[in-house]
Amino acid sequence: MSSSIKATALEPDPSFDSQHKGLLAGIGQLIPVYGLPALALGLILLFSILLPDSFPTLFNLRSILSDKSVIAILALAATIPMMTGKIDLTVGYGIVLWHILAISLQTKFGLPWPAAVLVVLLCGALFGLLNGILVEQAQIDSFIATLGTGTVLYAVALWHSGGRQVLGELPDGFLNIAGSDFLGLPITAFYVLAIAVVLWLVSEHTPIGRALYVIGSNPKAAVLNGIALEKCVMGAFVASGTLSAFAGVVLASRLQIGQAGVGLEFLLPALVGAFLGSTTIRPGRVNVWGSLVGVAILAVGISGIQQFGGAFFVEPLFNGLTLLVSIGIAGYAQRKRGQSIKRRIAELHMAVAPAAPSPDGATTRVNSH
Repeated sequence: MSSSIKATALEPDPSFDSQHKGLLAGIGQLIPVYGLPALALGLILLFSILLPDSFPTLFNLRSILSDKSVIAILALAATIPMMTGKIDLTVGYGIVLWHILAISLQTKFGLPWPAAVLVVLLCGALFGLLNGILVEQAQIDSFIATLGTGTVLYAVALWHSGGRQVLGELPDGFLNIAGSDFLGLPITAFYVLAIAVVLWLVSEHTPIGRALYVIGSNPKAAVLNGIALEKCVMGAFVASGTLSAFAGVVLASRLQIGQAGVGLEFLLPALVGAFLGSTTIRPGRVNVWGSLVGVAILAVGISGIQQFGGAFFVEPLFNGLTLLVSIGIAGYAQRKRGQSIKRRIAELHMAVAPAAPSPDGATTRVNSH
């Protein structure tokens, strides 16, 4: 079975960490878990002080929530396969076709907007199933498989649109998907919250979620424990494809036009958010709230830098550097945690090793492994 990434839970374990108390030890344990949320709050405070007239405003909050909601949905979509140790690049490529299709089905083929949305969601789920088949049954590395299918999706988007904008009169019901407000905030932000809560409940509090993490951590152990590995991984890709298609629907409702040049720029920040999320809340393990914190770091950082007059290349530069840093932090945390666990297991073995008499009558401690 192919595997692109490894998901290993590295959050503090009371059975080990309780033995090493102290202020510095406690802080050292909390930094990996809550460091990024604290950084996000610190950035908000910093930019609010430096840009008091523009950053800490309702207008800026609404702008961030509206602009980054699609990225947040894609980051959550990418998080699901990452739980199983896989990566899905079609979250960025697919949205190009999905947002074009959501509009063309209404303007060119005359479908009612609920039917058009349903067709797009079904197409996203089917392509997710195709990715799962290629990864699990054809045994193609998930990075290569989704890069190939994603490129095909992009080509289909170019063919379907003819390289031109797809536009026309859209019904109010469709425009309200992304254009309406709730409690004074863009409704898209509540889509993100609802999706995050559902994914958190499934991943952290159901057997399916535990199975996904076991597969990502140790596929062989998952098989030995009777977990339906292929079904779980394929289901993860189906869920990812469906969420990506929903993100395309939201994007189409917000832009009101479809064009093949829009969508690919969401791939990197979505993956950055998911990878960055694996360094916080539950370090070393991709998780829902960590992914949202990762997206928040990107959103706040880029918004503040742009308001300072940052150049047009600041956003991709910030995203790329953040991706490298997040992967580095995750790898370092994983190595340090693994070394700590091995050291403490060895200490426990030494402490409980039975005493055996030596030839001269003295007792010696036997080191058992």
